[in-house]
Amino acid sequence: MNDISVIGASGHAKVIIDLIEELGYLIGNVYDQDFQKDKLLGFKVTHDFIDIPKQSIIAIGNNLVRKKIAIQFDLELNALIHPKSNVSRYSQIGKGTVVMAGVSINADSVIGKHCIINTNSSIDHECIIGDFVHVSPNAALAGNVQIGECSHIGIGSCIKQGVKVGKNCIIGAGAVVIRDVSDGLTIVGNPGKELKKK
Repeated sequence: MNDISVIGASGHAKVIIDLIEELGYLIGNVYDQDFQKDKLLGFKVTHDFIDIPKQSIIAIGNNLVRKKIAIQFDLELNALIHPKSNVSRYSQIGKGTVVMAGVSINADSVIGKHCIINTNSSIDHECIIGDFVHVSPNAALAGNVQIGECSHIGIGSCIKQGVKVGKNCIIGAGAVVIRDVSDGLTIVGNPGKELKKK
């Protein structure tokens, strides 16, 4: 593999480009359908989504958009793991997932495909993270936590050991989750409570 292309040209893509270069790879094309974006970190932005290379990474924070693109283009790139992360050799990490600097992933944890495991987050032993999940910076998951597909774990949040978070959930910034969370809920506060819709 000589180069890696990047899908997305916003803030998260800047961090991904930095990660790719840190790993010693070259940047291929940078793709974004926003015609107002011409360059990103000096790289030309291509607006044509035809012939996206299989060795591309999706640099888009929105979980549902990332899922849609992953399905559409059937990408084959393995996980990108920052050299300054601490990832157990007994863990498993799916294709297209990015693991940022300062992350800790402990033994027997399983991370799905096209996830974002963001800066300084901590995933303890035997956690199971579904596909297309975003674990935000400084979030902490204790042992045996399960996170369902497309859920977003907010910055600085904490999830107690053994807790199960369903699919398509949002755990708010700084929330402390001590009980299981059903699919589709938004949890905020300490202790975490469901955010009621008006």
